[in-house]
Amino acid sequence: MTYSERKEKEAHLLYLIEHKRLSNLEKIANDYGCSVRTVERMLKELREEGYNISFCRKSNKYLIKN
Repeated sequence: MTYSERKEKEAHLLYLIEHKRLSNLEKIANDYGCSVRTVERMLKELREEGYNISFCRKSNKYLIKN
């Protein structure tokens, strides 16, 4: 995966989180053709960029906290 492809996928992850549609990392990993660990690294990268991303156990989804 090239740098630009990774950034596009990170932007898509952010879109899914903003619209409360990210719950299953395995499905996303399969869609992206990568491992779950890679998706977790992308989430970590987004957090380091300043997004306050957390996992809600009640709704079983990733959310951005204000």
